[in-house]
Amino acid sequence: MQQLALDFGLAPLPSLDNFVSADNEAALAHLSLWVANPMRAPVPTYLWGEGGCGKTHLLRAVAAALRDQGEAVGWLDASVWQPPVFDEAWRVVVLDDCHLYTAEQQAAAFNWFVNAQTPVQGRARWVLAAGALPPADLSLREDLRTRLGWGQVFQLHALAEEQRRAVLRRAADERGVHLSDDVMAFMLNRFSRDLSSLMQLLEHLDRFAMRTQRAITIPLIKSMLENE
Repeated sequence: MQQLALDFGLAPLPSLDNFVSADNEAALAHLSLWVANPMRAPVPTYLWGEGGCGKTHLLRAVAAALRDQGEAVGWLDASVWQPPVFDEAWRVVVLDDCHLYTAEQQAAAFNWFVNAQTPVQGRARWVLAAGALPPADLSLREDLRTRLGWGQVFQLHALAEEQRRAVLRRAADERGVHLSDDVMAFMLNRFSRDLSSLMQLLEHLDRFAMRTQRAITIPLIKSMLENE
């Protein structure tokens, strides 16, 4: 059954606090420790795992936390067709979707990585990257591939079915929203299964149900899709 990806513009901003770690506690603890003390000597860090396991969530959460601290962040993902030149003001270099990089993006990522290894005014800089595969299996230029595996490497695991259900149920209960088992199954089978998308869907369903004064049912979900 085809799953639908929704864009309602209501997804909460990614943060380390709203990341459901489940089996990914070690990666979350590593990132949280460094963000809490960015003056510590940074170790290049690479996250890998299947789609929907939270890689981009964590990268965006770290970038946002550092920007809140007044730090400049360099960001490169597969959608950035013309990567900018390295900026000496960057405190951290974030490389997302590494497995999808074009030759030009790989060249930029390598340049950023090398430049980030040079401290500025005694302050070292951090490289945080993510991809679908472990570094050794990436189809990238050799010098970039090997550097992505230099430091800490964490495999992220997607939530199991029962974990997704439990998180969704808890979020619904906190809103005072009742989700029947049928509605829960429909949401998990028909829509993107990553937590950010599911929370976004729940938010929109709650608002639509309140506006139409109806309970959340499968017909309500279909009606919402037809009218918005």
